[in-house]
Amino acid sequence: MSGLLLGLNIPTSAAPGADPVALARQAEALGFDFVSASDHLHGGQPTHETWTMLAWIAAATTRIRVATRVLAVPYRHPPVLAKMAETFDRLSGGRLILGLGGGASNQEFHAFGLGARSPRDKIDGLEEAIQVIRGVWAQPRFSFDGRLYHTDGADVEPKPERHIPIWLGTFGPRALALTGRLADGWIPSLDHAPPATVPQLRARVLAAARQAGRDPAEITCTYNVEVELGGVAAQPTVVSGSPEAVTDQLLGLLALGFTALNFLVPGGPGFHEQSERLAREVIPALRAAA
Repeated sequence: MSGLLLGLNIPTSAAPGADPVALARQAEALGFDFVSASDHLHGGQPTHETWTMLAWIAAATTRIRVATRVLAVPYRHPPVLAKMAETFDRLSGGRLILGLGGGASNQEFHAFGLGARSPRDKIDGLEEAIQVIRGVWAQPRFSFDGRLYHTDGADVEPKPERHIPIWLGTFGPRALALTGRLADGWIPSLDHAPPATVPQLRARVLAAARQAGRDPAEITCTYNVEVELGGVAAQPTVVSGSPEAVTDQLLGLLALGFTALNFLVPGGPGFHEQSERLAREVIPALRAAA
C-alpha cells in the first residue's frame, strides 16, 4: 500500500434502523480508502458479529478495502481464521486488511468460557497465530508446534492470490517489537496511545523491523482517531472543532509518522453528516498536504 490511506469506522450496532452496509456504501461513494469495524462480541447492546458484517459489506461494495479493527485472536482458531481470510480476500477481489490483536477484554473471554490469558500469553498467542496463518497460506501440509497453538499437516487450499496484509493493534513493548518483526501495519488508537507517546512507541516498531532485516517503510502506520466536526471535545482523545481546526490537528498527527488515519465519528443519526463533512471539508486538504 502506498500514499495516504483514509478509513472510516463502521459501527457494529444492530439496533433498529442500523444499516452498516448502507454506511459502507456511502463511505465508498465519498472516496474513503477503507472501512473498518471493531470486534466485541459480548455485551447488552445489540451488535453484529464483525466478520459476518464485513463480509456483507464486501459483497455490497466494489472498490473500498475492508479492515478488521482488530480481531481478538482467542475468539477464532488461527488455521480456521486463515481459511476464512483467504476466502474473504478472494471473493472480495483482494480487499481484506486482516487486523489482529491479542484480545483486550478479559470479561468477554470469561463470559464465553474462554478464560483470560495473561499479558504474556496474549502476545505469545498473537505471534503464534501470525506464524500459523502465514504458514497455512504459504505451505502445503503445514505443521506447527507452539506453546499455545498447534497444527499437524494443515492443508488449506487454495492459497491466497496476493499478500494479505496483517495489521496489529499493539501498545506494550513486547507487542510493539512483534509488530515490527512480523506485521504489515500498526494500528494504535489515540485514546490508548496519545500523541505525546507515539514517537517512542513507533520507534520501537521501526527498530524491531530493522533488527529483523526489514525495511521499516513497509509498515503502514495507521492512527485510529475519534473526530467530531463542529463539536467541542470533552476529552483530549477526540479531535474536534471547525473543519480548519480539525484539519490542522490531523495534519499534526500525520507528522508523527502515520501514513493512514482511521476515523471514528459519532454514530446514530449524525453519522451520515459527519462522514460527508469529513469527505468534503477535511479530506481534500489532507490529501493535498500528503
